Amino acid sequence: MQQLTLNINDNKFHTFLEFIKTLDYVEVPEVDKKAMAELQNSFDQVKMMQEGKIEKQSAQDFLNEL
Repeated sequence: MQQLTLNINDNKFHTFLEFIKTLDYVEVPEVDKKAMAELQNSFDQVKMMQEGKIEKQSAQDFLNEL
């Protein structure tokens, strides 16, 4: 089986995903929704840090939380 990576605009992603699921020769593995939500939350936090909307945490503070 071959794999292909595509970049799709966010506003068209859901429609495209639903379309390719209708194709009998394409396998779309199910994703752990909780893990994806947590990953999206992490990406959102990084973006807000880059934009200066939230304060960055030092590596030492992060390690202290563990």
